[in-house]
Amino acid sequence: MDSFAGYFDGPRARNAFMLRVVMEPPWSIRVSDEAPLTAVALLSGSAWVLGESGAVPMSAGDVLLARDTEPYVMASTPDSPPSIVIGADQTCSGTDGRDLSPGWQSGVRTWGNDPRGRDAMVVGTFRSRGEVGRILMDALPPSVVVPDPDPAVLSVLAREIDRDAAGQSGVLDRLLDLLLIASIRQWSATGPGAGGTASSPDPVVRSTVQLIHSEPGNAWTVDALARRVGVSRSSLTRRFTQRVGTSPMAYLTNWRLALGADLLEDPELTLAAISRRVGYSSPFSFSAAFKKRYGVSPQNYRSR
Repeated sequence: MDSFAGYFDGPRARNAFMLRVVMEPPWSIRVSDEAPLTAVALLSGSAWVLGESGAVPMSAGDVLLARDTEPYVMASTPDSPPSIVIGADQTCSGTDGRDLSPGWQSGVRTWGNDPRGRDAMVVGTFRSRGEVGRILMDALPPSVVVPDPDPAVLSVLAREIDRDAAGQSGVLDRLLDLLLIASIRQWSATGPGAGGTASSPDPVVRSTVQLIHSEPGNAWTVDALARRVGVSRSSLTRRFTQRVGTSPMAYLTNWRLALGADLLEDPELTLAAISRRVGYSSPFSFSAAFKKRYGVSPQNYRSR
């Protein structure tokens, strides 16, 4: 199993919010929708992203990934004051509170101040995220611009976004998944975060993560992991902690519990079956660890 692919084994996009936005400068949009994760692919023109890291330019082909931690602004220039506010549930209003949604619609999944505007982008918003996805998303900064991750995916997405065909929602969901994977793969090749685990330049760390991801139900110990990757226990612990920021066993525990949380979404799986699959000897031991990590029992988590 590809250790990087393990990050994407959780729930996929389901009926994601997808919209093509076409704007003629000057424009500035403040986004405070608290969505778990949003991907904005710039199809043409240019834009700026203003967030915690300052003003970051975007060119055609670039993708913005934004988590639910902080509001951010997208604008035609870095000094354009926001005149549009995107709120919870994708409500759209002017700074005076006036609803802009109806008047700016110009076709299927298309919205903006000018249908022939210079700056065009596709916005894809995940409505929820699984716990395995949370591990990956928490490695991302609040917002990051990924340069030109996959022109082929963007080309198909641009062609499909305004189609009104049978099953189109499912098609767009899968394209959003592909866009996310391509963007994070590109980001991880040049940034810290995810690159420190599944795509780490350290082969020992990379192999250890692959073992944990592919065999979470194994009765792993530090000694067992160290033997499998061909180093001493102390060397594994030191190198893993330096690269990942936590010990191999702590990483294993977090991964198992995240997988367990995802599996709890399947009502057909019993607690005993989930416990075995993620490496716990009994439902009691899994429940105790789960409640310590998430603050609720597996049963309460499932019912929520």
